[in-house]
Amino acid sequence: MSSSGDSDRLAREVDFLKALVRVPSDNPPGDCAPHAEIAGQLLEGLGFEVERHAVPEPYVLAHGMKSVVNLIVRERFGNGSGPVIALNSHGDVVPPGEGWTYDPYGAEERGGAIYGRGAAVSKSDFATYAFALLALKERPDDLDGTVELHFTYDEEAGGFVGPQWLLEHGISKPDLAISAGFSYAVVIAHNGCLHLEIVVRGKQAHAAMPETGADALEAAAGILDAIYAERRRLNGITSATPGIGSPKITVGLISGGINTNVVPDRIVMRVDRRLTPEENGESVEAELHALVERAVAGRAGIEIECRRIILAEPLRTLPGTERLVETIQKHAAAVLGETPPATAVPLYTDARHYTAAGVPTVLYGAGPRSILEANAHAADEHVRISDLKAATQVIEATLRDLLKP
Repeated sequence: MSSSGDSDRLAREVDFLKALVRVPSDNPPGDCAPHAEIAGQLLEGLGFEVERHAVPEPYVLAHGMKSVVNLIVRERFGNGSGPVIALNSHGDVVPPGEGWTYDPYGAEERGGAIYGRGAAVSKSDFATYAFALLALKERPDDLDGTVELHFTYDEEAGGFVGPQWLLEHGISKPDLAISAGFSYAVVIAHNGCLHLEIVVRGKQAHAAMPETGADALEAAAGILDAIYAERRRLNGITSATPGIGSPKITVGLISGGINTNVVPDRIVMRVDRRLTPEENGESVEAELHALVERAVAGRAGIEIECRRIILAEPLRTLPGTERLVETIQKHAAAVLGETPPATAVPLYTDARHYTAAGVPTVLYGAGPRSILEANAHAADEHVRISDLKAATQVIEATLRDLLKP
């Protein structure tokens, strides 16, 4: 294709991404069906047939959201006997927060970058994957297999009504998957996360006679001491997976109490425990329960309840992943002039649902060298247009290799 043709396609891709950024899809509150409708129309404008899979409301509400419609585009090449490759990106975003110097929904282009919430994480890869697939459709010769776009809307809530729902209901059965990521690394593993709510119940009493009650805050202080001792212990452990580091534990929220002059009868804490790929989430959860119980043992009138909010198992590297890694690295080296390393990252994504279903999966897409550099989940989030272009070229070339008969 001529350079003018390449320029025209990139301009269309930039306009496509800007249109997605301009439609809010904050999660929370997670009312994402309106964005899915716009995204579906934009994809149809590119000539794709779009499946709209609305998740039943009770299931959506149970996962703390308001509306979810997952989008799938399926393009079959040759006789379809080759691999089914899923490209997954999420359209829900964290709320903008404060400190922006750009309109978070303005999709303003400045200095070769597009600014806005979701520009990097991960509406950019709606564009990357759609335009890579569009390029395959324009030159489909010598390809055999199927490419599916999975555009989902609950990554910020755990992926349970997005990728997991699609896979568990048999709506898609891919052989390989590539999930939203950045251009200068191929992510082959990431940590997991357990969110636990701890409720400490005691008995209220007048502050003039605290001995007549059971002080839930005093008991909670013992739990906090135990958790911070656990943090120090975990700091001494290093994952065997490069890039992961140590397991982490944080108390992110505390609430409770009645009034200044009343012994607190109820304290609620939310705990974030990051899991390494070597750890099992349910085992870690059981260990935390035991830690909390030991911390309040012997305290009269105190009851505790531990409730799971979310358990996201780590992304683990499956056999067959090396084919994805080697192919992406080869084409990224040609496009970027450097070979992106295969690495792990200390965060969690909904890509893990594909590996949980036995599908070899990596993270690769449009973006800089780090989440910090993109201001992902921060003010003035942005993606460089050059990275968007490069990632699209790498994904297109990777798909062509993987779909060779």
